[in-house]
Amino acid sequence: MTARFSARALREGLTTSFVGRRLEYRAALGSTQDLARELAQAGAAEGTVVLAGRQTAGRGRLERSWVSPGGGIYLTAVLRPPAEHLKALVIIAGLAVARGIERVAGLETSLKWPNDVLVAGRKIAGILSESELVGEGVSYALVGIGVNVNADMVAYPETAPLATSVMTELGREVSREALAAGILNEFEALYLAAQAGEPIHEEWRARLGMLGKQVQVRFGEQLEEGLAEDVDSDGSLILRRADGSHVTIAAGDVTLRS
Repeated sequence: MTARFSARALREGLTTSFVGRRLEYRAALGSTQDLARELAQAGAAEGTVVLAGRQTAGRGRLERSWVSPGGGIYLTAVLRPPAEHLKALVIIAGLAVARGIERVAGLETSLKWPNDVLVAGRKIAGILSESELVGEGVSYALVGIGVNVNADMVAYPETAPLATSVMTELGREVSREALAAGILNEFEALYLAAQAGEPIHEEWRARLGMLGKQVQVRFGEQLEEGLAEDVDSDGSLILRRADGSHVTIAAGDVTLRS
């Protein structure tokens, strides 16, 4: 049985100056994104983090449901970045999760464009971002992170073929507090680095396993096929069609072509 989560132990593992320093923990919550939005609209300080032991109405990109059983990490950070850095938040979060899993659990990770973290080719974490703009400025941004940690994914047959967990890969449980703290520590470092102009997208690009491969990308009602040639500094995919023309896609669902 997964040990009870200790918010105090998470705080003791933080090396951040502001991310996670205000922590709102709930053993169970409908959605961390919803509570974080309420706090942001009420003026919560940048770096406020809402974290839940499990979610009853978790969701991913495009309003898809996210299976959120006990034993995972489900958190949303409240941020107030300059508008020009909004698009980098998914890059920052993906790298933070990948680094955190590698350093705390020792598992090798890769990234799937635009917002998934993989281990052994299966999804172990996902990212969800949203923002509220006022004029040309950012009122707030929310970055949601869900990580399968000490969950037995075999118990969820609807996702088991495509998903994994830290426990599944290691054969043992790991400290969710240490992993959450590790992710938040990495997040703040990358967030500040991006605002200082450091090219963090280069590491993100190097971790994408689909570049140089033939893919299909569905976004909205459109479907594009071609070579995943590159990504730009904002995280958009640059796809080269069979006729040699290029299209830049901000977000979508990508699958490898056989």
